[in-house]
Amino acid sequence: MATITFYEKPGCANNTRQKKLLVAAAHQVIPKNILTEDWTEQRLRPFFGDLAVKDWFNYSAPAIKYGEIDPNNQTEAQALALMQENPLLIRRPLMQIEDKFIAGFDQQLIDNWIGLQTVDTASDLESCPKTQSQSSCSHE
Repeated sequence: MATITFYEKPGCANNTRQKKLLVAAAHQVIPKNILTEDWTEQRLRPFFGDLAVKDWFNYSAPAIKYGEIDPNNQTEAQALALMQENPLLIRRPLMQIEDKFIAGFDQQLIDNWIGLQTVDTASDLESCPKTQSQSSCSHE
């Protein structure tokens, strides 16, 4: 069993499903609001490891969906500054277990890392399931 600090957007359907999957695998989940955390460059950077900068972003964020920010054209420093200003840009969830960090919910990676019971590979637990026509997505 692992104790996971789980940075989420409260009310996000996928984050709720992700937490349920972790709890079903006997892990302890400590949820935190990703939008109200005091993010600094030093605190945020470890979650992204060796991911490409473009993979640090939440592509459901309004600023990205509407073309205000292009994740493909950001340096590491620019990306971190943007995410500190607007935490909706951060790929979710962010998870910390002791001194290990991860961004996003890659089920196979998490299963290899801490173990999951039954992994539902038919479901996408990372992309926003809402369509653009639903107004509640504007807050993703």
